[in-house]
Amino acid sequence: MKYENEFLPHGERMISRTEIMAEAREIQQRLRHRVITRNIFHTVCHVAGIDVGFEQRNTITRAAIAILSFPELTLIEQAIARRETTFPYIPGFLSFREIPAILDAFGKLTIAPDILLCDGQGIAHPRRFGIASHLGVLTDLPSIGVAKSRLIGTHEAVPEEKGGWVPLCEKGELIGAVLRTRAGVKPLYISIGHKISLDTAIATVMDCTTRYRLPETTRWAHRLASGRSAL
Repeated sequence: MKYENEFLPHGERMISRTEIMAEAREIQQRLRHRVITRNIFHTVCHVAGIDVGFEQRNTITRAAIAILSFPELTLIEQAIARRETTFPYIPGFLSFREIPAILDAFGKLTIAPDILLCDGQGIAHPRRFGIASHLGVLTDLPSIGVAKSRLIGTHEAVPEEKGGWVPLCEKGELIGAVLRTRAGVKPLYISIGHKISLDTAIATVMDCTTRYRLPETTRWAHRLASGRSAL
């Protein structure tokens, strides 16, 4: 679908942004019941970072995937895909805008990742189905939401030391963790995407983090999505 201003063509008719949001919301509410919040994987040998950027005034979506060996965190494969942007920017529905290009990038990989670390939310989302959950369900891979900012939920003060974390809750429900990956810097918002527990998600993010705030998976993917070379 192509979009212009507030409307998208849908077959032979134009549909409003409100209608698009209603359709997208229905998809999220239907698919969220497929999310698994426990560990369903064995040995982890490869972890993948995923990030998305935009070109030509947001008309082109550029998705990047960086696959690193684990636990060495050595970059061993990368893939970039560009695709026409076909969904408007609507907070809470970013997966519909970004996932088509991400799936194109997945199609270029020769190594299958064991865990995905996504730049965004998992179940720490108004409908418990952010991009990490959406992508995990579509690919049937374990996934983690690694966000730089909070979308929903409340939390107590985060311990200052590296590795300190506190629960992120929404109306009494545990939806994630606020994790200090480096002393003296802002924490990250970690949430289950799919096929992984919160404790394992936290441990995996810490295992993928060296001396920077962001895990190496995210740093490599962001570098690629920003148009900078890697390998």
